[in-house]
Amino acid sequence: MTAGNNGADTPENDDPFGYLYRSEGGDGGAPGSAAGGGAARQPGVPRTSYNQVRAVGERQYGAQQTQQQAYGNQNAHYAAPETLPGSERTRSVPAQGYDQEPRRRNGLLIGAVAVVAVVCIGIGVAMLTNGNKDKNDTGSKPGPTAGDSVAPSKDPTAKPAPGELPKQDAGSLRLDGGATTAKDVPGARSANGTYVAGMNTPGASATWTLDVEKAGPYRLYVDYGVPGKDANLTLTVNSQADARPISMKNFAGAQEGAWDKGWTETWSIVRLNQGTNTVKLSCETGNQCDVNLDKVWLTEKKPKKK
Repeated sequence: MTAGNNGADTPENDDPFGYLYRSEGGDGGAPGSAAGGGAARQPGVPRTSYNQVRAVGERQYGAQQTQQQAYGNQNAHYAAPETLPGSERTRSVPAQGYDQEPRRRNGLLIGAVAVVAVVCIGIGVAMLTNGNKDKNDTGSKPGPTAGDSVAPSKDPTAKPAPGELPKQDAGSLRLDGGATTAKDVPGARSANGTYVAGMNTPGASATWTLDVEKAGPYRLYVDYGVPGKDANLTLTVNSQADARPISMKNFAGAQEGAWDKGWTETWSIVRLNQGTNTVKLSCETGNQCDVNLDKVWLTEKKPKKK
């Protein structure tokens, strides 16, 4: 049966308690019935039914329906109570990780500053270390090359240990007048095989600056090499030339021209002052200067036998 006006009654005239006072076989005085003064139900016309089956909450009347429609269509300017000023619920809860972003940025900034500080400190230490190294690294400065004239030094070229007398490779002496260093002839007894050549040029010289603890006579020894023939040089001690040249004979007995077989040694008595002294071997007029110099050293003068 469909909803409609199939009878004379309306819902407001439908008394749910009419059966209590309805006469048997009639409507019992229900409003709208013959007994109640209303129009009598016409025979054969079915009574209008308003008892339609609906789902729970589906049936809506009047204000209830209007209220549901109002809540269903909220105003765009509607604000929830928790958003109103003064309400505890207006305090929004920060999203997780929101306050961690500034902390992370601060941590990265602090880390970057620390790295820059470490790099600056490292650069400063490196510069300071290199500066000290440059001040103390005398070995990096180039020394005199072969043929160079070395200026006289007030300091001795060799400082022996206490109780020892000085000795020196001839290649490290001051060289002037064309004297130079060489390594061509084998057999030299210097540390690296370097010797002084070019002494056969007039004015060529090798000067040794040395220290002694006490004044007195000493033996000056000279290692040298000759090409199988005798030689000699002028000996000058503390700017005083000796009247006799220092003898450099062919004591090794080498054949003429055999430079590698002519290495030998000689000595001469020199008188030295306490402290610094200079000893020079030079090719002067009248000398036979065809000689190479290898080493020089001092010993104490031996007493004469009685």
